[in-house]
Amino acid sequence: MKSDTSTAAVPLRGVRGALSSTEPVRVSLSPAAASALLEEAADLLVVHLDFQAALHTCERAGKSLSKAALADAPAGTSLEVKCSLCVVGIQALAEMDRWREVLSWVLQYYQVPEKLPPKVLELCVLLYSKMQEPGAVLEVASAWMQDPDNQGLPEYRALAELHLQQVLLPLGCLSEAEELVVGSAAFSEEQRLDALQAISAARQQQKHEHSDSEEDQKLNQEGSSHKFLSLLMLLRRLWDSAVSHLVSLPFKKSLLATLILWLLVVRFDPASPSSLPFLCKLAQLFHWIREAMLSSLY
Repeated sequence: MKSDTSTAAVPLRGVRGALSSTEPVRVSLSPAAASALLEEAADLLVVHLDFQAALHTCERAGKSLSKAALADAPAGTSLEVKCSLCVVGIQALAEMDRWREVLSWVLQYYQVPEKLPPKVLELCVLLYSKMQEPGAVLEVASAWMQDPDNQGLPEYRALAELHLQQVLLPLGCLSEAEELVVGSAAFSEEQRLDALQAISAARQQQKHEHSDSEEDQKLNQEGSSHKFLSLLMLLRRLWDSAVSHLVSLPFKKSLLATLILWLLVVRFDPASPSSLPFLCKLAQLFHWIREAMLSSLY
């Protein structure tokens, strides 16, 4: 991406600091004074690598450009100075690893996304795409693309292609991408066909990934069912083995040994009159157990 020499743009090298608060500006500077601050901020950014001071200078100059100063200045001069200040401030924030604050920081000077200069929007899209978070700039870029005033700008076609390749397609917003390509007069017929082919390829890949996901989910469900059935078969074999072992023993001896063991453990007195109902229930219980075991065996 190209930058004006007045912005002294440098590659985004990483992140080294924190954003500090600035004092409110009480005096409105003229565009000439703001240009001087712009040069100072660019010098701090490129030469001295003092990103915090560069950001502070950009904020001082940006907030001082009042509406009166903009009205008295030559056409476009103050707007270009303001845009260049934002470019330097964006790079300073990125160098300090505060790139997530770039969009909100820029919008405090332009209020609405539709008023962003093309150069500022381009830098924001490239920055968030490079950091693999294009979704953060999706709403802002889409609003800018839909504005009728922006559609007549010479930079619109390049920004539309950038928005398509760096934001819409990576996010899978294929319907919005197709609407942008078909409804925009900025694309030539050849460019429109190439863009539609890219959207179609992305849609096919999306369907393929969806079908693969459904197939994997089905295989996982079948594997879980197979494991559950195997567990049930194992439990059934263990139960049959236990029943066969118990039936193979003399039932009366097993019953007597169990009863004696239980009496020894709980110290139960079978001669007590109060124990008679309990012994009857216990005998009935063993009778039921025997019938259940024999019926299972047969």
